[in-house]
Amino acid sequence: MKIRRGDLVQVIAGSAAIDQEPKQVVAVLDGGKQLRVEGVNKVLKHVRRGHPKSPQGGRLEMELPIDASNVALYCDSCARGVRVGLRYTDEGAKERFCKKCGGGMGEVSPAKAKYAK
Repeated sequence: MKIRRGDLVQVIAGSAAIDQEPKQVVAVLDGGKQLRVEGVNKVLKHVRRGHPKSPQGGRLEMELPIDASNVALYCDSCARGVRVGLRYTDEGAKERFCKKCGGGMGEVSPAKAKYAK
């Protein structure tokens, strides 16, 4: 899983792709295939009175999940959404890296001696 909760992503497909601002991932669902992204795919759900989230009833604004293929991880140095790869550092930790500029984007797992160089 290359995209995690809290990452900045750029939407590259759909109606939200017009806005080129990076958005934050709120939740990762279905093993990484679906993402809930802040401010993307908003819908209104009409609820009756007595609903736990809205006791008076009315309309709730919700964010529905989008497919993970419709977003790209945001690279700060490239200032856009990029493809991401995985590699091992010299200490043996696995990290994500930008395939455009080659810069590291944070560690994914702790260092293991068998992968150290």
